[in-house]
Amino acid sequence: MVGDFPSHKFITTELLGTSGETGEQLVWDSVRSSFAERDCIGYWRYPIFSQAGKFRKEPDVLIADREWGLIIIEVKSVTIDKIVNIAGHRWEYQNFYTQFGNPYQQAENQLFALLEYCDREPILQRQITARVLVALPFISEQQWQARGLHQLPSNPPILFQENLSFVSETIQKTPTVIRGNKLTQKQWKLLLSLLAGTPIYCQPSHRVLSPPQSRGQVLQKLRSHISEFDWQQEKIAKEIPPGPQRIRGIAGSGKTVLLCQKAVQIHLKHPDWKIAVVFFSRSLYHSIIQQIDKWLRHFTNNQQKYEPKNLNLRVFHAWGSRQQPGLYSLIAKASGIYPLSVNETSSNLPNEALAEACLQLLKETAIAQLFDVILIDEGQDLIIDKFKFQNKQPFYWMAYQALRPVDSIHSEQRRLIWAYDEAQSLESLSIPTASELFGENLGYLVTGKYKNGIQKSEIMRRCYRTPHYIITAAHALGMGLLRPAGMLTGITRSQEWKAIGYEVQGRFISGQKITLKRPRENSLNPIHELWTEEIIEFKKYELRQQELSALATNIKQNLRYDGLRPSQEILIVILGEFFEANKLETQVATFLIKQKIDIFIPGNCDCNQVFSETKDPNKFWHEGAVTISRIHRAKGHEADMIYIIGCDRVAENESNICLRNQLFIALTRSRAWVKLSGIGSYPMYEEIKRVIESKDTFTFIFQRPPKREINVTDVSDLLKRYALGGRNFQNIDLSNAELIGVHLSNINLIGANLKGAKLRNAVLESAKLISADLTNADLRGADLRNAKLMGAILRGTNLRNVELKGADLTGAILD
Repeated sequence: MVGDFPSHKFITTELLGTSGETGEQLVWDSVRSSFAERDCIGYWRYPIFSQAGKFRKEPDVLIADREWGLIIIEVKSVTIDKIVNIAGHRWEYQNFYTQFGNPYQQAENQLFALLEYCDREPILQRQITARVLVALPFISEQQWQARGLHQLPSNPPILFQENLSFVSETIQKTPTVIRGNKLTQKQWKLLLSLLAGTPIYCQPSHRVLSPPQSRGQVLQKLRSHISEFDWQQEKIAKEIPPGPQRIRGIAGSGKTVLLCQKAVQIHLKHPDWKIAVVFFSRSLYHSIIQQIDKWLRHFTNNQQKYEPKNLNLRVFHAWGSRQQPGLYSLIAKASGIYPLSVNETSSNLPNEALAEACLQLLKETAIAQLFDVILIDEGQDLIIDKFKFQNKQPFYWMAYQALRPVDSIHSEQRRLIWAYDEAQSLESLSIPTASELFGENLGYLVTGKYKNGIQKSEIMRRCYRTPHYIITAAHALGMGLLRPAGMLTGITRSQEWKAIGYEVQGRFISGQKITLKRPRENSLNPIHELWTEEIIEFKKYELRQQELSALATNIKQNLRYDGLRPSQEILIVILGEFFEANKLETQVATFLIKQKIDIFIPGNCDCNQVFSETKDPNKFWHEGAVTISRIHRAKGHEADMIYIIGCDRVAENESNICLRNQLFIALTRSRAWVKLSGIGSYPMYEEIKRVIESKDTFTFIFQRPPKREINVTDVSDLLKRYALGGRNFQNIDLSNAELIGVHLSNINLIGANLKGAKLRNAVLESAKLISADLTNADLRGADLRNAKLMGAILRGTNLRNVELKGADLTGAILD
């Protein structure tokens, strides 16, 4: 487990490096070096906050070590002459940023707050060893003793200047605050999940009076499962990037959860910052607010909760309404422009109407800088093909303009953080590169890394929500992998498939056989271990009445014998184009009401209302009723038992990518089971059966390039941007990238990380490779005529048969 993401073992939640943080950097570097080989995780500024006067402060260094337990280190970068007096826990300073402090007591309070969380879990009660130290990186033990401070009754354990070379040894000798035991594997796994904030050992919230192997009983076991600790998730959630960040993740990978946790952490660390969490579907209001409230309570030990009146942490619909301000309407009013409504645009689709309104706003006025951070969830919903502002996406450019720069020197660096999955787009078929969001001049903003390893782009490949065979079926059906006429959309590079968690055999060349397999370790829902019957099923019927009769029978079985609850455990998703889906939704609702099954249609105020004059657009669930939803409202929601009705609406137009995307989204709403159904007889039904039978391995002949290619990695982003005329890729991270034989003449790769890159026979004529790191890269036969390689690192680089005529290698570092 520790070896899964070894580089993520030490998480720097914020950048270090200012002049006042030299001492903190020394201590943190020493901790990372000393604990590198231990079974542990370390945090710089872990976000659990204890009260310190009028302010809240998080621990400087937190280490969780399987053998040594919890260790908190409070760092004070003072010199001995700045300490005036120490009385009890109170330290008095002179010529320092503060006049007094209580570093040991503060760290001890933070430790006890963490231990309080641990003691809620029975197997961790009084089991965790705990220590607290104060680090003084600019004071030696001799200086301390010369002042007689070691003789004070309250003299705390101290990590002195000379101890930085052997931090772990010093900590091991430090007296414990709490003496526990070396943790078992189960206890250690639980502690890691607790630090991540994952709900663990949740006791069943309701009694299930069904047989032991019923669906309801299986769900109880599922919910008591200790979630697997994910180093990458933890790193993304806890880090605050000093500029834009793009989070790509497959369905069910936890993007929304991470985004909400990130927003809360930023707010607690910087309570004066203006932060906006934005989404497109109004039915997500309640779930987003619940997530933010949960994380606020968790990281403040229930001392804070979400307050709608708090103007520094706000949740916005992308558009807004008369009753609730949205990001667009708020920015428009602040910029002195009357915000448009959907009816005041020429567009029929809500997301196109929003883009049109943003475009008009950008044309009319300069955007007011209102926020320090904007976080966008389900970002693919805000990508529009039809409307562009100077070749940029209007909503994204508006949001970017509404941000204050991180600092006055780097005005282009603004904290716009967005999470998305291209496969879940219902309207746009384009996959925009960074330059299409922000313009070619700023296309480099989300390539490479920030200091201390914070990635500008993250790809999340592990799925937590959707069961293994359902997520693989969703990908196969959404892309048409087993479609007789060839795949319709998807990924056509092996590295891209690997990035989202698949193994690949074969090359994506027309006529070649491809085998894709998703290893079980990348789908962490354990339902397959608990349920021995089918997880995903498909049935076809001759008539709609038969399909709906089977649906009613299944739901009655779920409610009466399986122990499932109607709300949030069962969800019916309707497929099809708008008018057909609306008609089918009404038909399903009317039929189930007649069968004495309580139903709820999102947007209504009460259950069993097929048509309602009063609306609640934010409402998706109703207690005691089964929700019936068309796909646009279902996005972002999830349930244990998913019924997908109307597969014939996709099958009768199976080459329609948007309809296939509907099927993909519907499947990935599931936490446990899926039942698909449709009427009639269509060739696609055989494809669905083949996909289900193939489980997690798909073999097919790649016949031609698909209608739409999905780009996931920086490599594919680069190739697409370059083909469209982009040339600025400075500081991009292309370590170990496969770029054999590519044509990249005149490209700007200044400062790029090309360690281990495979560039054999690549055409890099007149490329700017100034200060680029080409360590161990393979450049055999590459064309580097007139390339600028000043200051480039070429250690271990294979330069056999490279054409270097006219190249400038001034200051290049060779072996």
